[in-house]
Amino acid sequence: MILQQLDIDPDRFEMETGWAIKTEGACKGDVCVPLANRNDVADIARRLGMALVHDEDNGLYALGPESLGGRALLRAEAPELVLDDIHGNEFRLSSLRGQKVVLVAWAPY
Repeated sequence: MILQQLDIDPDRFEMETGWAIKTEGACKGDVCVPLANRNDVADIARRLGMALVHDEDNGLYALGPESLGGRALLRAEAPELVLDDIHGNEFRLSSLRGQKVVLVAWAPY
C-alpha cells in the first residue's frame, strides 16, 4: 500500500489489506488486534507486523503486508508472469504452481 501521508483512510486500508479499522482495533475475520491510535499508521504497522518504509525523496510511504514475527509473509500470491526463456520459448510462472520458487530481480538503474 503506497501512502502520501501517515493518516489512514479506513476504507482504503481495509480494501488493500483486508484489515478493518474498528473501535476494538484492527480486525480481520475473527481476529482483532488492539490499537493505541487508530489513525497512527506506524503503530498499526508495528502491531500487525507490517513493514513501513519511507521514501524521503518522493515523500511517499510503502506499507507491506502482515507477517509472522516480521520474518515470513502469511500469504504470498504472485501474479501470472509470462516471459521468454533463454531459448525464446514462452515460460509461465504458473507452471511451477505447488513448488517453492525463488524470484531474483535486478535492475541496472
